[in-house]
Amino acid sequence: MKSGILVGQKAVIQAEVTPDMFAQFEGEVIHPAYSTVSMVYHMEWTARQLILPYLEDEEEGIGGGVEVKHLGPACAGQLIEVIATITDITHKSVMSRVDVRRGSDIIGTGKVIQFILSKKEIENKLSKAKM
Repeated sequence: MKSGILVGQKAVIQAEVTPDMFAQFEGEVIHPAYSTVSMVYHMEWTARQLILPYLEDEEEGIGGGVEVKHLGPACAGQLIEVIATITDITHKSVMSRVDVRRGSDIIGTGKVIQFILSKKEIENKLSKAKM
């Protein structure tokens, strides 16, 4: 990784809740509200923003784990804000705390771990998985 990445750095994304983000299984909407699946997606996407400027050309980030607590709802048309903060960095990983807000309310919280590997190493892992 390039130098400059630090514990405490933050990334923020905002999104408007849309029906495709509703809690659903097999196309059937269970609740017309922001789903945990969508929350995990936004948590990972926000955490990825933290590493993108620091990846070397031959490197890539790969998910290492997500921990999430879905604490409250957000409905269609409401804005959510996702804030990721780096909590720890090693030579092969970046850990982040992530909070999801609807206005002033925290509706989700969790952690995202990203491993930083060479693209070649990821390709090798994927090739082995296909066997």
